[in-house]
Amino acid sequence: MLRRPRRLRRTPAIRNLVRETHLHVSDLIYPLFIVEGENIKREIPSLPDVYHFSVDKLEDEIKDLQRLNIEHVLLFGIPHTAQKDEYGTVASDPDGVISRAVRKIKEVAPDMCVITDVCLCEYTSHGHCGFLTADQLGIDNDSSLEAIAKVAVSHARSGADIVAPSDMMDGRIAAIRKALDKEEFADVVIMSYSTKYASSYYGPFREAAGCAPSFGDRKTYQMDYANAREAVIESELDIAEGADILMVKPALAYLDIIGSVKANTNLPLAAYNVSGEYSMLKMAVKEGILSEDVIMETLIGIKRAGADIIITYFAKEVAEQLLYGSLQRKN
Repeated sequence: MLRRPRRLRRTPAIRNLVRETHLHVSDLIYPLFIVEGENIKREIPSLPDVYHFSVDKLEDEIKDLQRLNIEHVLLFGIPHTAQKDEYGTVASDPDGVISRAVRKIKEVAPDMCVITDVCLCEYTSHGHCGFLTADQLGIDNDSSLEAIAKVAVSHARSGADIVAPSDMMDGRIAAIRKALDKEEFADVVIMSYSTKYASSYYGPFREAAGCAPSFGDRKTYQMDYANAREAVIESELDIAEGADILMVKPALAYLDIIGSVKANTNLPLAAYNVSGEYSMLKMAVKEGILSEDVIMETLIGIKRAGADIIITYFAKEVAEQLLYGSLQRKN
């Protein structure tokens, strides 16, 4: 007897009935870039439809996210250049741009899950994610840990629900967990950038955040993109140190890594659909090279690979489609 798998593809209703992978708005985290200053909502040239916001301009954006049922935001802070120093001191300022943004969001939307990126690169004068070694040629892993933990505690004091260390220093999860617990923030979640590759896909983000390294690169602390087994090792180390959620970054060129980490660990797994992936697709759609359906296809692919959570600049567009059946944003 001839088998006919096409029977289950005959109509949209049947396809929906047997669909194996589903994407929900609750799976999505929307990144926000918060800058110093006032009355700023400025489109980022390399990230179409993504904006820099000053804290005083956040309210309308947060209300728009609520309209779309988006419950999770990931904040990146961008200080004035004059505020940067060799040690990224302003990153842990209780009145710094991220701490003020967290408080503002919680004022506007108390139930919004606020996640903060914990790193020094946006705040250091040299653009690296940790302190420089004595010879100023490399990154001193161990001397950076206390400062990184201090940033996490500062964000927790401001009301962050989740802190997300992205620096890739060895031992930073243990340092952050110890510091949070000591300061009575035992309930604050750590979402670790546990598998973060040294990738060229970060280009638009580095422009948006003003955090490109002033010398060298980040290959001594971010992972080699040729390595797969190492991703599981990094994930297991972070689990042992106290991480609550793992992450693979980037996503699109690393679907095999998402699958491997998912198969070998038991924590919730996030995947970061990074700036370069976003910009490529946005530009291809704008030029008519690809249909806008490629956006949903891409995110479903990331989910199918094993991601429970997707951090994506497409969150608002996809939420529109899931809620209203169209990628066209509603005004």
